Amino acid sequence: MSLVIVGLGPGNEAQRTPEVDAALDGITDVIGYGPYVERLALPEAVQRHGSDNRVELDRARHALTLAENGRRVAVVSGGDAGVFGMASAVFEAVEAGPEQWRTLDIRVVPGLSAVLAAAARIGAPLGGDFCVLSLSDNLKPWDVVLRRLRLAAEAGFVMALYNPRSKARPWQLGKALEELSCVLPGDVPVVFARAVGRADERVLITNLAGADAEKVDMSTLVLIGSVLTRRIVRRGHEDWVYTPRYVPV
Repeated sequence: MSLVIVGLGPGNEAQRTPEVDAALDGITDVIGYGPYVERLALPEAVQRHGSDNRVELDRARHALTLAENGRRVAVVSGGDAGVFGMASAVFEAVEAGPEQWRTLDIRVVPGLSAVLAAAARIGAPLGGDFCVLSLSDNLKPWDVVLRRLRLAAEAGFVMALYNPRSKARPWQLGKALEELSCVLPGDVPVVFARAVGRADERVLITNLAGADAEKVDMSTLVLIGSVLTRRIVRRGHEDWVYTPRYVPV
C-alpha cells in the first residue's frame, strides 16, 4: 500500500537521480504520461499504465486506487514531479477523495527540472531572483497568465516559461512575447532550450526583439532574462548567459 511520485529528469538517464532509481525498485505498477512510462527500463512484471497528457486527475485517482488495493505504485513525471507535474494532481485527488487515501504511504522524490538543466547548459541565467511560469491556459484564464508575466517582468525576475507553445495553442507564446516587450527592453537575452540533454537537443540564444515564437514547441523551455541578465559573446564558441547575483542600488 504505497505510492511514490518521481521526477525522471529532462530525459537523459544521466540526469535521473539515484534516489529516483531506488524508488522505482520493487514497484508493481507505473503510471504516467505514455512517453514517460515507456522511457523506463523495468522488469516485465511491472504493469505499465500510460495515458494522455490531459488526464492528470484520472491518472492520480487510478494510482491511489491501486495503492489502496495493496499495489506498490510509482507515478512518474518528466523533470521534477512537483513542478507542473503529477505531485500536485495526486494530492488534489487525495484531498477530494475517500478518507482512506489520507492514510496511504505517499512519498515524493525530487527530480532535475528542465529549468535547471537548461540554465546549466548556457551558464548561470538564474544567478539572481527568478520565477517559473506556465503559459498553458488549460487550468487558468489567459488574462491571468499575461498579468503574471507582466508583473514578473516589472519586478525584475528572470522567467522560465513552461508549456510555451503547442499545436492547440500556437499563438500564445507570440502574445506573451508581445506583452513582455511592453515592459522589457529588446536587448534582454532570451533562450530557447529544446530537449536539453537528449539527442535532439537544440539551444538558441537570442534577445527579446529577435525572439521568434515559430522556433518553439512543447519540448522547449523558454528563458526570459531580466534587465540585469548578461550575454557573454565568445568567438568560435557558444555564448554564455548569466544574471549577476547583485542588484545595483
